[in-house]
Amino acid sequence: MKTAFVLACVAVLTVAGVCQAGDLRKNFYRTSCPAAERIVKNITETRVASNPNLPAKLLRMHFHDCFVRGCDGSVLINSTANSTAERDAIPNLSLTGFDVIDEIKTELENRCAGKVSCADILALATRDAVSVQFNKSIWEVLTGRRDGNVSLASEVLAHIPSPFLNFSSLVQSFKSKGLTVHDLVVLSGAHTIGVGHCNLFSNRLYNFSGKGDQDPSLNSTYAAFLKTKCQSLSDRTTTVEMDPGSSQNFDASYFVILQQQKGLFQSDAALLTDKKSKKIVGELLELTDFLKEFSQSMKRMGAIGVLTGNSGEIRKKCGVINS
Repeated sequence: MKTAFVLACVAVLTVAGVCQAGDLRKNFYRTSCPAAERIVKNITETRVASNPNLPAKLLRMHFHDCFVRGCDGSVLINSTANSTAERDAIPNLSLTGFDVIDEIKTELENRCAGKVSCADILALATRDAVSVQFNKSIWEVLTGRRDGNVSLASEVLAHIPSPFLNFSSLVQSFKSKGLTVHDLVVLSGAHTIGVGHCNLFSNRLYNFSGKGDQDPSLNSTYAAFLKTKCQSLSDRTTTVEMDPGSSQNFDASYFVILQQQKGLFQSDAALLTDKKSKKIVGELLELTDFLKEFSQSMKRMGAIGVLTGNSGEIRKKCGVINS
């Protein structure tokens, strides 16, 4: 598995700077902060109990962090008077859950100051949040990431895959991070939880090819339903479930509805336009199969462009660079 991590690292070396994914390991904080993972888990589970939408929020934040400069916690950094940070780039304006990461960081700094990175907190909290419904961890998070000290809004659009992308563009985006077509399909399954804003797919309902038409690859009954929710191209506030009727339940139904041509985004529908990816979709219809593959793909994603050893820093506050 280390080999796969190193390959993923090499692919994004020019973006992430220093990268030593092979240095990630189990229980990195066993000596320096023995209670670290338990603290992350306890706070996360408490917050999920009061906000069942949190798993989807943290999963999206973790993804957006890893795809820009690697999994270095740079998405958590606040903008300053002199620099607009990643979190204020257009694709990240709807990210939420920063307060959860801040709460965890505050507690960890009280227990063992300067030991646990914000990047690791985000990776662990994401896993713990999604795992709540299963009462067990559904993927392993290796630790030892350090925090980046650069966060630029200007870098985000080029690295976060757009929901409007076609299959070849999606493949290229994931390939640039050392991820495969298989990872692309499996990680798209994260859309089994959460919601999507109307403006990210309403073109499929009202103006798909610029002629006031509907996307012919979208299930017509589902399209009619979506039109009752999103009534114009200009609606930027309304949200709909990405996995209808199951948006708070992490399951394999995303792949079931995808086969019914009910994928919400063009990037979802794109997975059916390639023979290889369409076959993979058909192999993930059962929860046990999906969870097994999701576990592996999340480990690979969580190793993209990581900073380890003496690279980067351990931020005192996740929103502020130390120096």
